[in-house]
Amino acid sequence: MSLDARVIDALPSVEANLNYLIPTREKPFRYTYEPSPGTAADNTSYAPHRFRIHDARQVGARVSLDDEGFALVKHRSAVRNFYDDAEVRQVYYPEAQRLLIEATGAVKVHVFDHTVRRRAAERRPLDSGPPNADGLRGPVGRVHNDFTHDSGPARLRRELGSEAEELLHLRFAVVNVWRPIRGPLLDAPLAVCDARSLAPGDLLPSDLIYRDRTGEIYQVKYNPGHRWYYVSALQNDEALLLKCYDSTEDGPARFAPHTAFEDPTTPENAPPRESIELRSFVFYPD
Repeated sequence: MSLDARVIDALPSVEANLNYLIPTREKPFRYTYEPSPGTAADNTSYAPHRFRIHDARQVGARVSLDDEGFALVKHRSAVRNFYDDAEVRQVYYPEAQRLLIEATGAVKVHVFDHTVRRRAAERRPLDSGPPNADGLRGPVGRVHNDFTHDSGPARLRRELGSEAEELLHLRFAVVNVWRPIRGPLLDAPLAVCDARSLAPGDLLPSDLIYRDRTGEIYQVKYNPGHRWYYVSALQNDEALLLKCYDSTEDGPARFAPHTAFEDPTTPENAPPRESIELRSFVFYPD
């Protein structure tokens, strides 16, 4: 059941700046590593825009992947150390598969990668560039969506090879399972844009350049009509499901842009954000 304006307006909220791309004639790009001398690391600039960000905790049971583009779920993980890649793959990947099958009714789920993020203790500006001294990335403080109309199917082909062509006949989605490593999460929470508030032209394809390939994400152009949510004080036994792509072009939410933001109510002594995001292909029945 999607939310109506009256319910949304009654929700608790905070006001904060969200950083949107300033569009230019060039296709945006960003290197994920330090490029060779003389090569620009990116060609983008951003502008902050003030938004009311609604706390969806009270309506967590009513928001959904197919309406707003995100969902709040309860899930207690058996993982003891999310910084251990081997344990995450051996324990958390199967857990996430079971969680997503139950949450979506999928006939198949394939988890294909994950990213652990930890904000530096000195609280550098969100997405300030290179990884922290410990090699981990900090929270991303730009409005973006992880996949585009083209890169969703392209990543499926890259990950699943010859099996992909048959699976492309099914409706499929890329769903991000996002959770705090330590809760309650108070520093740099995640804001999610209601997919229903997007307008044509808001999403701008952008190249993300890795050492071995070039991916494509959406950067987002400012639109005052965007509606934003977060969930306050996420706990270790909670996760957000984010719709990053859906192959169905008419009906369900297809993209849910998101960003970390500076919550003005965060206590000064709040621990720096630690989180893990896990990306998966979710295949729906015919």
